[in-house]
Amino acid sequence: MTNNKILLCEDNKKDELLTLRALESVNLGNEVFVARDGQEAVEYLFPSDGSEPRPESDLPLVVLLDLRMPRLDGFQVLKRIRDHPRTKNLAVVVLTSSDEEKDIVRSYELGANSYVRKPVEFEEFGKAITDLGLYWVITNEPMPRTGA
Repeated sequence: MTNNKILLCEDNKKDELLTLRALESVNLGNEVFVARDGQEAVEYLFPSDGSEPRPESDLPLVVLLDLRMPRLDGFQVLKRIRDHPRTKNLAVVVLTSSDEEKDIVRSYELGANSYVRKPVEFEEFGKAITDLGLYWVITNEPMPRTGA
């Protein structure tokens, strides 16, 4: 059975609410877990002592990852995801307000699947999240999991 969870890593409460509303508006029916800082995201993916990630069957379908978060930033979270064999193929979409070229380059160098800049306008932001949700949950064919 394919897991349809989404991990949203977002420390800005306003952006969190807008993202959740946009995902709900397209009736994806996915369970969304919100990590409000990078450490919480890592603890979600790598529970208990942090050495081993959740079983593949319990990993999220996609991670929506902000770069500017407290405790651990998005780059550190992305590196941790890519460093473990069980999480290295997780779909990770960097969802950030940064349009700095160095952040875009670093995100892709660390293995991001996509880089999306958060639009400032509410309606544009909602449309961007809706498009992301539809693509990553409905259209995209995820990497088959071994069920470990």
